[in-house]
Amino acid sequence: MRQYFSVLLAFIVFVTPTVGQETFLPQIEKISNYLPHMTTVEVQNLLKRSDMVIIPVGALEQHGPHLPIGTDFLNGLERAKLIGIAGDILVAPILFPGQSPYHMGFKGTITLPSTLIQEVYLEATKSLIQHGFKKFLILNAHGGNAAITRFIVDRINQETAGIAVDLVSAVGPLIEGNTNISDSGETDQQLDRHAGTPETSNSMYLIPELVDLDNAIAADISLPDHLASMLPLVLEGDPVARSVFLAEGLKSESTGKGTSAIEMTTTGVWGDRNPNESTSERGRLNTESFVNASVHFIDRWNALRPIGIP
Repeated sequence: MRQYFSVLLAFIVFVTPTVGQETFLPQIEKISNYLPHMTTVEVQNLLKRSDMVIIPVGALEQHGPHLPIGTDFLNGLERAKLIGIAGDILVAPILFPGQSPYHMGFKGTITLPSTLIQEVYLEATKSLIQHGFKKFLILNAHGGNAAITRFIVDRINQETAGIAVDLVSAVGPLIEGNTNISDSGETDQQLDRHAGTPETSNSMYLIPELVDLDNAIAADISLPDHLASMLPLVLEGDPVARSVFLAEGLKSESTGKGTSAIEMTTTGVWGDRNPNESTSERGRLNTESFVNASVHFIDRWNALRPIGIP
């Protein structure tokens, strides 16, 4: 028995890390103005300089075989950090998942009801208002959350003492050349939307360690006949066709429209182009134009409504 305990003690000493010993986890680099990294004293000090918060609204959904399920949340969060540091405002992520029922055919996707998402963000905002924050930039990083984001903004403005804006809509006119700031679109007369080259390029710049272009392949796209016949008009920029196309495209299987991701694409990518055509440089330009426009908006808002106004 004594020999057994000696062996057991030696095993414990060998496998148990000592205090201060390095772990296999990557080191966490503290980000200033990033709420999860801050102490309550640091938040109090920030409130002396700024009463503004940026809140990214993302999703946990499939992004093909080459991008992580957290693409929307992570890209939105990284952009929010860049804006928060440059504009000296609080960065406060609230939720990972968003509304993504049309991606549930692919493993790993998590979706929440729109009503629940609204309530969570509204209640979180109320907490921040109680601490003294007043102005809120809601940064939507997932196209499926667009309507929810607008409703969150309106509810903050209608139901609380806070003041909120939809950042993507607000900075659009401020971007030089009115560049398309969304993560999806059509280029070179090809369908190139979810997990396509715009979103992959942004990811290559913002979260490069999580992008695996070796697994990127062109998807086989299958659209309902009436949407397929409508697509050339969409690609030509017809605003009516685009509105109708997106009203039907990428909807839950339960709607019977036949346009969920699993029904339209073999890989989860909703586009004809191969994502391996993406470039980090394109992602950099997209990000810098958005961040610069956002900081300009922050400066103007602070000038129009300085901190301290009740």
